[in-house]
Amino acid sequence: MIARLTGTVAEKRDDHAILDVNGVGYRVQLSATSLAALPPPGERAALRTYTHVREDALQLFGFASEEEESVFQELIAVKNVGPRAAQNILSGIEPRELARAVAEGDVARLTKVPGVGKKTAERLVVELKEKLVALARAAAPRPAGAGGGRFEQLEQALTGLGFKPAQATAAAEALREKGGERGLDELLRDALKLLRV
Repeated sequence: MIARLTGTVAEKRDDHAILDVNGVGYRVQLSATSLAALPPPGERAALRTYTHVREDALQLFGFASEEEESVFQELIAVKNVGPRAAQNILSGIEPRELARAVAEGDVARLTKVPGVGKKTAERLVVELKEKLVALARAAAPRPAGAGGGRFEQLEQALTGLGFKPAQATAAAEALREKGGERGLDELLRDALKLLRV
């Protein structure tokens, strides 16, 4: 399975790009968001990828961020949502906004996404509500007041240590809910305890 590609952008189209990797052109299907994040033709780029194998085709779906890839993986686990449909959904709504709509059971918002009908929207809410909770928390407005910056720094520190963004956000939110005045060093120590349990 091809999980990542690094090469030169050869072409950019409406829903895909061709990435030249050592003389081999890989056609990678991309959401509108990932396509916009891709540099212009002739420049170097790296994409995370998902390899979809069918009897009659082998397709690569690409992502500019780990966050988008994670949400894509959750979407394709939903009944009747294939890779192409998942990518179309991610072209119509940002991953964090999708997570928030799912967490809040906002079927009306989900049906505004091209290609998502009421039944699909309801299925997304039922099947993904628990799975996208950390991402939904990250999308929620941050509480104002002292200490907000420390938790953002904590998330950055955790991702710098190799934890996934969703894990870093979940740990930071858990510590924020506990409250108390703690410095970044102490927060980081507590977060590592939470994540390594």
